[in-house]
Amino acid sequence: MFVLFLSTLLTLPAFAAELKNEKARQERNRLVITYDLEGKEREAEVNLTLTVEGKTYKASELHVEGDVGKVKTGRGKKISWNILQDFPRGLRAGVDWELATTGDAFTDSATGMEMIFVKGGCYQMGDTFGDGDADEKPVHDVCVNDFYMGKYEVTVGQFRKFVNDTGYRTEAEKGDGCFVWTGSKWDKQRDKNWRNPGFSQQDNHPVACVSWNDASAFGEWQSRKSGKSYRLPTEAEWEYAARSGGRSEKYSGGSDVDAVAWYGSNSGSKTHPVGQKRPNRLGLYDMSGNVWEWCSDWYGEKYYSQSPRDNPDGPSSGLYRVLRGGSWVNKPRGVRAAFRFRYGPENRIGDGGFRLAASAQ
Repeated sequence: MFVLFLSTLLTLPAFAAELKNEKARQERNRLVITYDLEGKEREAEVNLTLTVEGKTYKASELHVEGDVGKVKTGRGKKISWNILQDFPRGLRAGVDWELATTGDAFTDSATGMEMIFVKGGCYQMGDTFGDGDADEKPVHDVCVNDFYMGKYEVTVGQFRKFVNDTGYRTEAEKGDGCFVWTGSKWDKQRDKNWRNPGFSQQDNHPVACVSWNDASAFGEWQSRKSGKSYRLPTEAEWEYAARSGGRSEKYSGGSDVDAVAWYGSNSGSKTHPVGQKRPNRLGLYDMSGNVWEWCSDWYGEKYYSQSPRDNPDGPSSGLYRVLRGGSWVNKPRGVRAAFRFRYGPENRIGDGGFRLAASAQ
């Protein structure tokens, strides 16, 4: 017998567009969700996640159709999931569903990079779960302004456009290569760089073996091409965005590391195409795992005890730049949203990449 019990999770407040009047009902073998999407912009990104028998799915992983993805604002939106196409024997347990909207997204004309609007706010930055390292303490109040964050990590294909347009040579190519993981240690190999980081990649994989200087050069190029001002995110912006607007999330998107991250136990010792894991509540993908992401800040081990409250941007100088998010090599501890890592700005490693940000003003 086919049985479906619906259990709705609290839908999330939107930042630019707003979800209202969300309702769910069962129509024979379908779960039907209706809602209104209100906002000043013409369209917004609407994300649906479904948790079935303890496993969480993105809408794209199931037979879901209707008003999901890029949706025009207005009333009477409808999403329909054909349950029996994915679970032919039916369900005898509840289904949790969650709608979220990021709103006010745009796509860069130069690279096709999708940028998600992040409404600024205040949050508790640092080791809020009590299991972090000394440099994640003390937990402190931080406020950030509105900004945009790349929906995905910068991909090999996007980086290739930059190189083809400018003739740029990365520091790995000009120097003595890139550190690659051999399975037991990191070994610098002269022939390794973003084109060959030690494993096979396609254009939809996150670029790796790029230094902080390489990432900054890419941002400057995309700014010139598009007329917008792109940059690496500050460490405070990065953690705020990773934690879905400063929420209490151990990993970017929740507590289920396998659902949100490619890391040491599930990665197969390589990167994966961006956007395959579950996004966080802002619609940002892979902020835990896949590749480390450069931030704009110099690293300061004790900076948290000195950090200003409003828009902190790190120490004025240093030896190392900050990376966040962990990678395909790391254990779960290393892909926590609060975990901090540092590396010299000229250095490059086979699990190091980046994503771009832009101020909203």
